[in-house]
Amino acid sequence: MAWTFGEPALPQTEAAAAAVRRAVGLLLALEQEEPAVDRLLAELERATDALDARVPTDLTPRVGPAVDRDARVYLDHSRHIGAFNPCFPEYDLEVDGDRAAGVVTFPLPYEGPPGVVHGGFLSLFFDCAVQHHNCDVDVAGKTTSLSIRFRRPAPVRTPLTFAIERAVTHDRIRSTGRLTLDGRLLCEAEVEAIAGNQADLPAVSPRRTIR
Repeated sequence: MAWTFGEPALPQTEAAAAAVRRAVGLLLALEQEEPAVDRLLAELERATDALDARVPTDLTPRVGPAVDRDARVYLDHSRHIGAFNPCFPEYDLEVDGDRAAGVVTFPLPYEGPPGVVHGGFLSLFFDCAVQHHNCDVDVAGKTTSLSIRFRRPAPVRTPLTFAIERAVTHDRIRSTGRLTLDGRLLCEAEVEAIAGNQADLPAVSPRRTIR
């Protein structure tokens, strides 16, 4: 059974994440101020005021000691975080036991130097993809270390391929990842995580029905 911890995101949340990511990319490419942005800001303010009245005042996640509190639902971060949170990258991942591979494209919001992915987002990507791999093969746990070596600039708005290999020894998972473009190595990562046990995870509250 795949490792999960938390509730799935709402379809609206996933649709909003995609829309926000696209809108930010367009905003970053604007040459001049646009009336459409003023309209977007006005509508966004109205929407956020309405949402503020619908979420708990306590934004502590309902996990462990807070599981019974009138607090925030915790969304499952085991895989595909970018599907519901535009601050995280999106990618495709195919898992084959201790190996995994996929494709990632970083849109404009992830740019650092001109036309190049910010190195911090590459680190975030590898942390997410490695833990996704771990969760899919049902031995996962908290990241304890992550190191990354930058070999060549990774371009934004370009499909990049990656590969991950992992090994479990005692209570540690050690993964190596490589990001490439047309066979050229862009960066490589080494990630170590605790080999945890799902039975030891704290309780997490399911999504509640609001009347």
